[in-house]
Order: sequence, then C-alpha cells, then structure tokens
Amino acid sequence: MLEKGWNPRLPADTLRKDLIEIHPTASSFKIMLDKVKHHANQSMTDAFDYAKQKWEKSNKVPDFKVGELVLGSTLNFNNIKGPKKLKDSCVGPFVIVALHGTNVVQVELRGELENKHPTFPVSLIKLYQPAAKEFFPLTVPPVEQKEDKKIKKVIKERRLRGKNQR
Repeated sequence: MLEKGWNPRLPADTLRKDLIEIHPTASSFKIMLDKVKHHANQSMTDAFDYAKQKWEKSNKVPDFKVGELVLGSTLNFNNIKGPKKLKDSCVGPFVIVALHGTNVVQVELRGELENKHPTFPVSLIKLYQPAAKEFFPLTVPPVEQKEDKKIKKVIKERRLRGKNQR
C-alpha cells in the first residue's frame, strides 16, 4: 500500500472516540494497520540510511581548487593517434580554470587536445602527483661499447623451416 502511494483512511481514523463506540474487531484491525504502517516507515527509513551510508562510503566528493594540476582520462578521446591499447590512460597535467558545481571541472587543454571540449566530469579527472625524485632519479643510461664483429664463415645456403633457401 505505501509503495504505491495509497494510504487507506478508515472510519476509525476520522471518528471521535467519545461519540461512537467502536467494535473490538475494528479496533484491533486499526491497531494492526498502525503497527504495519509504523514498521513499513521504519523499514523505508532504515533502507534509505543504509543506501546513503553505502553511497557515501564509495563515492567521495573530490575537492578540487582552481589552479591545481590534474590528469584527464582518455576514455572518450578518439583523436589520439596510434593503437587504442597503447594509448595512455591519462593525459596532462592540465591547470584547472574553473569549477562548475561539484561534479564538473574546466581545464586548460594544450597541444593536440586543444580542439577537445575543456569541460570534464570529476569522475574522469584525478589529481596530478609528480614523481618523487628520490625514488625515480633521472640518470643517464650507460653507453654501450660496440665490439668489432668478424665474419666467421660464409654460408652459400640458408635453411628456413627445414628447407634450403637461395
């Protein structure tokens, strides 16, 4: 009854108790309906509180500020060249220009992404964390010295998959 929006109004709800004597069966029926209504309201309140608590636990509202550096997800980008599986999951960092509510961020795009719309939902944005230099120092790779290679033997035929090639 409550989920459909229909709330039955019984005569016992509207009548004054001192004017009319109510039959005991009708009185017990009203008491039962009141208990059911109270239980249904309590169950709906508990379900709402549980759903709200679960949502707040998994969905934290990000607190971005204007001027911060963020990375943008390339989930919906189709103009990045190269194979899809090799494209970066995030591009950037970009500077936040404006906040449009709590769910939308406007960034300043550069380079090949200048033609994209600069407004992103916060679900596709994450805060830029620069790499720690003590963990990832910039070092020059060692130069490999090439050895002089000498030909040992000249083969007139070569074999490929068990067959001679000419």
